[in-house]
Amino acid sequence: MGAGGPAGRPGSAPDGGWGWAVLLGCFVVTGFSYAFPKAVSVYFKALMRDFGVGYSDTAWISSIMLAMLYGTGPLSSILVNQFGCRPVMLAGGLLASSGMILASFTTRLVELYLTAGVLTGLGMALNFQPSLIMLGLYFDRRRPLANGLAAAGSPVFLSALSPLGQVLLEHFGWRGGFLLMGGLLLNCCTCGAVMRPLTGGPGARGGARRRRKKRLLDFSVFTDRGFVVYTIAKFILVLGLFVPTIMLVNYAKDAGVPDTDAAFLLSVIGFVDIVARPACGALAGLGRVRPHVTYLFSLAMLANGLTDLCSARARSYGALVGFCVAFGLSYGMVGALQFEVLMATVGAQRFPSAIGLVLLVEAVAVLIGPPSAGRLVDTLKNYEIIFYLAGSEVLLSALFLSTATYCCLRKPCGPELAPDPPPGARDTEEAEYDSDPSPPAAATAAPQHSENHVAPDVEQAEEEEEEDGEEEGKPVLGGSAEMLSKGGF
Repeated sequence: MGAGGPAGRPGSAPDGGWGWAVLLGCFVVTGFSYAFPKAVSVYFKALMRDFGVGYSDTAWISSIMLAMLYGTGPLSSILVNQFGCRPVMLAGGLLASSGMILASFTTRLVELYLTAGVLTGLGMALNFQPSLIMLGLYFDRRRPLANGLAAAGSPVFLSALSPLGQVLLEHFGWRGGFLLMGGLLLNCCTCGAVMRPLTGGPGARGGARRRRKKRLLDFSVFTDRGFVVYTIAKFILVLGLFVPTIMLVNYAKDAGVPDTDAAFLLSVIGFVDIVARPACGALAGLGRVRPHVTYLFSLAMLANGLTDLCSARARSYGALVGFCVAFGLSYGMVGALQFEVLMATVGAQRFPSAIGLVLLVEAVAVLIGPPSAGRLVDTLKNYEIIFYLAGSEVLLSALFLSTATYCCLRKPCGPELAPDPPPGARDTEEAEYDSDPSPPAAATAAPQHSENHVAPDVEQAEEEEEEDGEEEGKPVLGGSAEMLSKGGF
């Protein structure tokens, strides 16, 4: 399997063929990575009863999962650079599965943190980032469509895993549910198996690349004011973004909603999110909207924050369903736009370093937000303040991003200034600046359709420059596309 690959000219993205199998694998991995930490909250009531702890203690399980998913992004990139995408994803699938299986035999809460939290979270992290990298290598012209379809995996799995978890809890208890969930996570290994490298493209000269000096993180992105503004806004956003989905099921149960109906509320969010993500991605790709995608992202965050604030007093099942519809719409827009805004801010060449550093910052926010909300629930015995607090944080991030972008990052208009380059032009200029006086054609082609991933043509140009003995002064996380797509099996 590792010997095969899609045909095509060297370094080109097939935009189809085996790429659809890669897209399906990325869809499944994205679904598990984002939906699993939320769906596991169905078991919290049973864990609180068996271990005799408060809600804040059990909320740490989801927080640790998310923190591992975000905080180990640089580690995942380094492992991919060393071993290739497929081996890393296979190992990640085994770790994720073994974490949930071991969690079913735990007798102390700290053991749950280490198994379901650390092991499962690390395993999902080792699947998530390599799958996005491979998707970017297999798609170029159709990359916006591929990214939108892959992102839809999160709501699809959320709408399925939450009711499934409730059924497993009722029939087998939380231990049996954890055991069967661990078996489901073995599908991540199947997804890793389909991530084969491109024949004749990136990875063909793996032996020569292994002899080169490995590159790590490019901290120069912090000199970019746009990146700093984006990072601060994302930190504030993540403090409150995930809190409603983690608290929702138990909030509904405390309001007198039956357990099965309460679990179905997460499915409502998932159903709306399925439609919102691809639709918002298509909207962001329009010619008149794409130059202002940051403001569209701010608008999505604003809508999400207002939804939390307006729904804080919702107690009836109908009101909770209405909240889930509005929340799913705004949440889907945020999920569809976050990486596009980062790509537009830093460019394709610095995107691998930027995403790793942003995920590190978000990991800190994830460890602060949900546990703090759980502590407030235990202290105040009131969920209303949680929704007010989460909504205020999301609203603040929206106002900060839009205001800072308009006041600090908006380019002044004047007859002496040239018009703004199209999306991806900055990446081309950087590649031309670092290349030889007569660069190859791949180095001068602007990645017109880059959304969330490193453009293969720019990365190929970087590899040809390094073969000529020219090492760049600023290292980039994870190395080039050649090593990132290396199969290894």
